[in-house]
Amino acid sequence: MQFKNNIKQRFSTIQGLRSLKDTLPKEIKKVINSRGQIYSEILNNWKVIAGKSLFSICYPKSFKNSNKFGASTLLVMVKRGHEVDLEYSKKKIMDRMNSFFGKIVVKKIKLMSFEEEQKTLNELKPQNLTVTTKRYQTKINDVKNETIKKSLYELSKVFREK
Repeated sequence: MQFKNNIKQRFSTIQGLRSLKDTLPKEIKKVINSRGQIYSEILNNWKVIAGKSLFSICYPKSFKNSNKFGASTLLVMVKRGHEVDLEYSKKKIMDRMNSFFGKIVVKKIKLMSFEEEQKTLNELKPQNLTVTTKRYQTKINDVKNETIKKSLYELSKVFREK
């Protein structure tokens, strides 16, 4: 790579391979950073923004930035049965987010509920006592060497235990 001081430009340029970030104009960099950075910051600080009680029952799914057709919207996934709790604290979350970023970032919060998977006693019992699944068991049975077959069964036992 050669360094070249170009008189016509404000900064010195580097010849050779450049990263995509360095080749983009400043205005485009600001747009890309503002859209992607907001959602990642929301994810990283969701416990602070939502609070401990709401953190356990909901999480942000997506963020749509404002445009000429609509306002900036945050889509939040909520456990079924807790929608009312989040509905009453929407305003509080929006205020916390806007104060966290120092500007009006979110104007609307949409809720989407989901079912929490609860494990019953039937699901906790082992379903199959055989060491391997049927698919692998047939492949192991096709092996002609008995010592290799035996070692494959023992290997599958170790994986099944973990």
